[in-house]
Amino acid sequence: MKSTNDIARQLLILLQRYIQSIGFTPAIHFELEGCFQFNPSHASEKYIDFSLINSALKKLNINGELISEYWNNQWEFVSSFDGQLPLEEADNLTKVISCLPKLLEQQAGVKTLIKPVVWAGDRGKLAPGCTNIFSGDSRAVHIPNAIQLNVSVRNNKQENIICQAGFGEYLQQRLLIHSLPCSLLYLPEEEAFERFALKSTYGLAEELCSPIDISGGHQGSIALYKKIGKHNQAMGETTLLYDHQHRVLVTEQDWQTSARIEHRLGASSLLYNAYVNVIFTLLNVIDALDVYLKGSCQQVTHLTEQRFQLPTSLYTKGSTLGAIDLFKGENWFAEKGNHIAQLMGCDEKLGEQLKQAILKPYQTPEIIT
Repeated sequence: MKSTNDIARQLLILLQRYIQSIGFTPAIHFELEGCFQFNPSHASEKYIDFSLINSALKKLNINGELISEYWNNQWEFVSSFDGQLPLEEADNLTKVISCLPKLLEQQAGVKTLIKPVVWAGDRGKLAPGCTNIFSGDSRAVHIPNAIQLNVSVRNNKQENIICQAGFGEYLQQRLLIHSLPCSLLYLPEEEAFERFALKSTYGLAEELCSPIDISGGHQGSIALYKKIGKHNQAMGETTLLYDHQHRVLVTEQDWQTSARIEHRLGASSLLYNAYVNVIFTLLNVIDALDVYLKGSCQQVTHLTEQRFQLPTSLYTKGSTLGAIDLFKGENWFAEKGNHIAQLMGCDEKLGEQLKQAILKPYQTPEIIT
């Protein structure tokens, strides 16, 4: 019997081939957040040699690097994009999630937490009106950890079509529409939903940036970046000339190359399946390419700060559907997967097979009255 990963890899390969057959190449890369937990008996030894860890990652053919993140003891793995295909990137993240905890235990003697929330992971409160200066309040901070997926698409001239003829806006819209019924894919455990409640439940709105709903726009939870990036910086800017005091004199901006969509709703989790989430993204890419090739993206895109409230649980509570039942009830994911697989000569209904494999671990739902 095929595993979820076996089915997903088979379908992913067919999706890649289909997109390439119509003249395009999708580019996907991941960013993964997590935390360290230091051995309390070695309280003074709270140092991670990132260069040592990154050398070990390189030896394992893992394409990316580990860097420190905003909160104390928080880290981020940033994939390096070197032209790898989506399947290679999914392989890469799968290896990271599997290998990193063992690697950090061996190299630094610390426990690695890849989970949606690290409860009481840090202490502090931002001073009023500040973004990086903390007050004397040493309250516990619950750290949210995300998995971010970035996507762009190139044509056979190697042009990034995210910034052409409304393609980026239309792809963003497709991701917005499908992220609600498919939230189980990127929020695979109950604690992932608690991550979204941290701002309101624990009064951490100033300290945390995690989104509370599915939204578009410049800095929404599914964000389209063209000329301006997340921190209002110029995208694709390269310095060409410095003066003798290392001040920037001349820059060049090539934002078309770096334009992309960032899907920032995913929760860090050992249950996160990179193959499944890449498939979800590529199915949306194919939807958008269907319209782009007809020259109709701008005509059918009506994106005016659409917002969709995410489910609050894996499980249905009363009349409020949970992520499991939402995914059970939607048809696009399986039908689109079946259709593309069939176009590529496979009649195994891979989309439906994959949907059922994803749902199988949740077949004994929690009973909530």
